[in-house]
Amino acid sequence: MSSSDRQRVEKVRGSRRARLTAAPGTTAEPAVADDDDAESDVGASASGPNDERMRREVPPHY
Repeated sequence: MSSSDRQRVEKVRGSRRARLTAAPGTTAEPAVADDDDAESDVGASASGPNDERMRREVPPHY
C-alpha cells in the first residue's frame, strides 16, 4: 500500500479541527436511509399487549 492510497490529514485554516481526505473507494454521497415502513412492519408482527401504551408514554423529565 503506497502513501497515495491512504487518507491524509489536512489542516483547515482558521479551524481548530483538521479533516481527512476521502478514503479510497468511497464517494461524498450520503448513504440512502432505510425505509421507516420496513421497521414498523417488523415491530407490528412482534408486538405485545402493552406496546402501544409504552409508545405513547413520556418519561417524567420531558
